Amino acid sequence: MESSEFISRVDKWDQKIILKYNGIGGKVFTYVLKPISFLGRETLWISLIAFYLLIWYDPFLLAHFSAIFLNGFILIISIKQMVKRSRPFERFNENELKVLERKPISKSFPSWHSYNVVSYGLLFGFLLNSFLLIILMLCIAVVVSFSRIQIGVHYPTDVIFGYILGIIGFISAIFIVSPLLNMLITYLEQFIKQEIQYQQINTMLFRNFWYLFLCVVIFLGIFLLAISRVIKEYLKKK
Repeated sequence: MESSEFISRVDKWDQKIILKYNGIGGKVFTYVLKPISFLGRETLWISLIAFYLLIWYDPFLLAHFSAIFLNGFILIISIKQMVKRSRPFERFNENELKVLERKPISKSFPSWHSYNVVSYGLLFGFLLNSFLLIILMLCIAVVVSFSRIQIGVHYPTDVIFGYILGIIGFISAIFIVSPLLNMLITYLEQFIKQEIQYQQINTMLFRNFWYLFLCVVIFLGIFLLAISRVIKEYLKKK
C-alpha cells in the first residue's frame, strides 16, 4: 500500500470517528467532559511550575515538571508547525460538526491536551511510586483524549499521537532532561546570596513586598494568558 493511500484511509477513518462521536451523550455528558478536559490545559501545569519555583521551592519537582513541559513545547509545537493540520471545524460546516467549546487557534495535530495528561499523569505515578496511580492516570488520559473528539476540536489520530508523545516525553524527561535541569538549577543556586528555603512556604512572601508583588504579577499573567482569547472577543464586541 502506498503512503498516500494509507494517509487517505486514515483521514477517512478520522472523519468517520469524529462525526460519529461529536456531541455524543448530549449536553450533560459534554458538561462532565469539559472540566476533565481542563486537566490537559498548559495553564494548569505552568502554574504548578511557578508554584514550585516561587512559592514552595522544590528543585527536584521543579526540574521534573519543567522537563515535561519543555519536552512538550519542543515536540508538540514543532510537529504542529511541520504538519499544519487544520482543525476539524475548519473542514466541516456547523451542520456536520458542532464545536462545544471555544475554538482553538493552534493546529490540530498532535493534541497537547493528550500529551499533558499522559506525561504528567505518569510523572505523578512515578514520583509516588504507585503503579495503580499510573493506571488510573492513563485511564483519565483516555477520557481527556476522548473529550477532545467529543467536543469537536481534535481528530482521533491527533489524540492518539498526543498520547504516544506523552509517554515519550515522560521517559525522556525522567532519564535525560530532568537530570540536566537539576544540574542547571544546582549551578544557578550558587549565585543566590540569601539562604535558600527548601520545601516550605517562601517567607519572602511575608517579608518582602516586591517579591509578593512579583508572584502576584506572574500568576496573574498566567491566568490572563489563559483567558486572553475571551478578553479579546469581549473587547471586539464592545
